[in-house]
Amino acid sequence: MKRTSILFVCMGNICRSPLAEGIFAHLVEEEGLTDSFTIDSAGTGSWHQGDQPDGRSIETAKRHGIDISGQRARRIRSDDVATFDLIIAMDSKNIAALRALWPQADNIHLFGDLALERGEEIPDPYFGGNDGFEAVYARLLTGCRKLLSTLGADSASRSGNTSSVR
Repeated sequence: MKRTSILFVCMGNICRSPLAEGIFAHLVEEEGLTDSFTIDSAGTGSWHQGDQPDGRSIETAKRHGIDISGQRARRIRSDDVATFDLIIAMDSKNIAALRALWPQADNIHLFGDLALERGEEIPDPYFGGNDGFEAVYARLLTGCRKLLSTLGADSASRSGNTSSVR
């Protein structure tokens, strides 16, 4: 059975993309589909490589029963475009950075287009307070549920799991 591989991307890989990775992994686990997905995150910038997610991202995830404290930031690598089925960027700046590296890649998508179906950008909460992280969490949760509903249907049919995302 082929696993679907997803890479969530934001600027520094410490706020939005670690939250998206954690949320999606949590939903996948709840549905019993962990064998169907490979999930990771990366940043278009390198200044946080090796760091944990921002403490506010960790706390926000923790309040919702998700532990992302073990994640470490990394910069997107040249082999990621060939390795991942889906590369999902949080905003147009990150889309532009990814397209500059791989102009012909057809697996690069905006989270708001693919998961929220309306082109919405996920704002960077880094320079704001905790409310911004909660708002980002809520948008990511909504999108990750829709994404799993779409992608999980195929995975569930292959594995015999027919439960749906709540």
